[in-house]
Amino acid sequence: MSQYIVSARKYRPDSFGTLIGQDNIAQTLKNSILRGQLAHAYLFCGPRGVGKTTTARIFAKMINCSNPSADMEPCGTCESCQSFAEGRSYCIHELDAASNNGVEDIKTLMDQVRIPPQVGKYSVYIIDEVHMLSQAAFNAFLKTLEEPPAHAIFILATTEKHKILPTILSRCQTYDFNRITVDNIVKNLRMVASSEGVTIDDESLHVIAHKADGAMRDALTIFDQTVAFCGTDVKYQDVLRNLNVLDYEYSFSLVDAFLKGDYPTALIAFDEILTKGFNALHFVAALSSHLRDLIVSKSGGLEALLELPDSLKKRYKEQADRCPLPFLYEALGITTQCESGYRASVNPRLHIEFALMRLSFICGKLSAPQPTAQPAAQAPVQAAPAQVAPVAPAPAPAPAPVQSAPVPPAPAAEPSQPEQPRERRARAARGGASLSMKAAMQDTPAAEAVAAAETPIPSDEILKAKWPELAKLYGDKPRLASMLTSTTLQIEEGDDAKTVIFRVVNDAQKDWVESKLLHELEGNFRKIVGSMKVYLRVTVMPDDAPEQKKVYMPSEQAKELMAQNEEVKSLVKDLELDIK
Repeated sequence: MSQYIVSARKYRPDSFGTLIGQDNIAQTLKNSILRGQLAHAYLFCGPRGVGKTTTARIFAKMINCSNPSADMEPCGTCESCQSFAEGRSYCIHELDAASNNGVEDIKTLMDQVRIPPQVGKYSVYIIDEVHMLSQAAFNAFLKTLEEPPAHAIFILATTEKHKILPTILSRCQTYDFNRITVDNIVKNLRMVASSEGVTIDDESLHVIAHKADGAMRDALTIFDQTVAFCGTDVKYQDVLRNLNVLDYEYSFSLVDAFLKGDYPTALIAFDEILTKGFNALHFVAALSSHLRDLIVSKSGGLEALLELPDSLKKRYKEQADRCPLPFLYEALGITTQCESGYRASVNPRLHIEFALMRLSFICGKLSAPQPTAQPAAQAPVQAAPAQVAPVAPAPAPAPAPVQSAPVPPAPAAEPSQPEQPRERRARAARGGASLSMKAAMQDTPAAEAVAAAETPIPSDEILKAKWPELAKLYGDKPRLASMLTSTTLQIEEGDDAKTVIFRVVNDAQKDWVESKLLHELEGNFRKIVGSMKVYLRVTVMPDDAPEQKKVYMPSEQAKELMAQNEEVKSLVKDLELDIK
C-alpha cells in the first residue's frame, strides 16, 4: 500500500505559474529577479491558506536557480532546486517562529547568517508566523534585519500583520495576499478531482469553495474529507450532509412561501431545519444571503457578483423575476434586523419565528390599499367646507369625522360646527380636552396643524397657575418635581404663541433637560393648559451672589472674627494675645 499524501501537500504549487489567485504578487517578484532588484527583507501577510509560505519557497528557489526559464520559473533540475526539493539545501532555511520565538533562537539565527552560501548566490531565511516572536526577540532581530550581509535575504510570513512592530515593518517590502476567489478555488478543485479520478458536480464544488472561505488549503482539506465520506462518486446531498451545510432548496421554498403569505409552511420548514441540528443564526444568515442574491439577480448587469454555478444562477433569475423589488428590500431589512437582535433575544426561536411571519405578510401589505394615509390627508379638506358653508344640512358633515378621526367622541361634536369655538373655550377654561387637542394627540402633521391653528393662546396668569400641575405629574421623580417647583418662570410673547422659560441651576442640568425631557414636558404642559400655542425653553439661572472667600487657617479665622466683633478685638488687645 503506497503512502497517502493529502491533496494540500500533493498539489502544492512549485512555480509562479501554478500559484493560484496571487498573479500580481508573482509578477512583481519575477520582475524584481529579472532586473536584479532584490530587497534584503520581504514581509508576506494575509489570511491562512492563501499561499504565503508557498510563494516564499518558490521565490527562494528562483533566486538560487542556475537555469531559470524565460518566464522566470525555477528549472527544478539544478543542484539548488533538487537539494531544496529533497530537504537538504544549505542555502534555503525555514524557521518556525511559533516554536522558536526567544532571544536565543534569534541569536543562533544571527550567527548562522554570517556563513556564506555553499551553492547559489544567496542564503534565504524564511521565518513563518513571525508575529509570534517575543518583544526581546524582535529587538534583537532589528539590527540584523536592517543591515544583513550581502548574501542574506529574509522572507517573513504572518497572518497577523498588526502584531508586528512598526520598526520591523519599515525595514521590509510588504506584500498583502488576497483571499482566493470562489471561481479560482472551484477551478483548482476540478483539476484535482480530475487527477484523482473523482466524479463531482459543480454545485458540490461551489459548496466546498464557500465553506473554505477563501483559503485554498482549507478547500483541499475539505475535498479530501468529502472524498473519504462519499468515495470517488460524490453526490450533492452527501456533500451537504457531510459538511453540515444548509441546502439552497430551503431558501427557495421559503421565499415561495413568503410570496404566497403561507407562514405555516415557513414555520414548519424552520422547525425541520432545527431538527436536523443546524444553527438558527446560521439559518437567518443564509436567508439574508439568499435575498441578497435575488436582488443582484433581479438587477441586470450584476451577474459577476454571484459566486454560483450556472444552474443556480438560472434558478435565482427565475425566482427574482417573480419577486417585487419592494418585497426583496423589506425582506432583507427584516432578516438583517433579526440577525442583529438574535443574541439579545430572551427567546431566540420565537424571535426568528416572528421574523418569518413578518416576511409572510409583506406581499399582502404591499398589495393592500393604504387606508391610513389617504383619509388623514383628506380630513382637513372635508372639514373646511363645513366651516365655510354652515348652511349645509346638519347630517351632511357627519361621515367626514367618522373616517378621519379615530377618537370616538369626534362625530358627536361635528354637527354643531358654529358653536365649536365657544364650546372649545369653555372646555379649556375647565381644563378639559377639546376636539382639536384630541386631534393634536395624533402623530399626524395635519392634526397638529389644525390643533395649533384653532386653539387659543392662554394668558400669563393661566400659564403660571397651571405650572404646579406639571410638577405634580412627576411626583414619582422627586428631584425632577423639586426642580419644576422651585424654578422661576419667564413668559415671552410671540406673534402667534407664547414661550414659557424656566430656569435650572447649571449647564449640565440644562443639557440633560433639553436632550431627554423638554419635548415630553412641553407636550404635557400643552395638555394641561389646553393649547398647542405654548412652547417651553430652558435656561440656566444666573449666579448673582458674590463669591465668598473661604477661610481655612486659624489665624485668618481669628482676624475675621475680630473684624466682625469689636469686643473680641478689644479682648485680644487687652490680653495681648498672639493670633499668628
